[in-house]
Amino acid sequence: MNGFERRKQQKKIDILKASLALFKKYGVQKVSITEIADKAKVSQVTIYNYFGSKDNLIHEVIIFYVDQVWEEYEQLFNSSAPFPDKIKQIIFDKQEEADQINTEFFDSLMEEYTKGSNYIEEMYTKKALPRFIDLFNEGKEKGYVDPTISNEAILLYIQIFKDYMQRKDMAKNILPLTEEITKLFFYGIAGKGIN
Repeated sequence: MNGFERRKQQKKIDILKASLALFKKYGVQKVSITEIADKAKVSQVTIYNYFGSKDNLIHEVIIFYVDQVWEEYEQLFNSSAPFPDKIKQIIFDKQEEADQINTEFFDSLMEEYTKGSNYIEEMYTKKALPRFIDLFNEGKEKGYVDPTISNEAILLYIQIFKDYMQRKDMAKNILPLTEEITKLFFYGIAGKGIN
C-alpha cells in the first residue's frame, strides 16, 4: 500500500472512530456530519466522499464496532487465561461499556442484527460460534465442563446470562455478585461434584 492509500485508509478509520465515539455517547440521530467531521479533523465533503450518506456511515460504523468487539474476543480466546477466567470475561466484561452506550445506538445495532442476512449474523455464524465451540471443548477436556452437556445448551445458558446483564437496570445489582454467579454458572445450585 503506497503512502496515499495509507493516508486515505487512516482518514477512513479516523472518521469511523470519531463517529463511533459520538454515536455511543449521544446516539445516531443527535450527531451531525459536522460534529463527526470536527472530531475526525476532516471536512464534511471527505465524509460524504468516503461513505456517500449518513446512513451508509452508520452501517459502516456498526461493522467497525462489531469488528472491534470481535478483535477483543479473539485476544481473549488466544490468551493463556484459565478457562473459568475466559468464561467470566465473556459474561461480565462488556457490562461497563454497555452501560455507557447510548440506547439509540444500541437500538441501531439491534436493528442491523435483525435485518436477516447481515454482517453481524455472518460474523457470529462463521467466526464466533466455531471459536465458542472450541472454547467449550477445551473446558470439557480440562474438566471444567461436564462432557455430557451439549455445546448448544452452554451457548443458550451464556446468552441468558448476557441478555439479563445487558438490561440497564440490572448491571449495578449483578456486578457485586460476579464471583457467586460464576460459581452458579459452573456448579449450579447443588455445588461441585453432586450428581
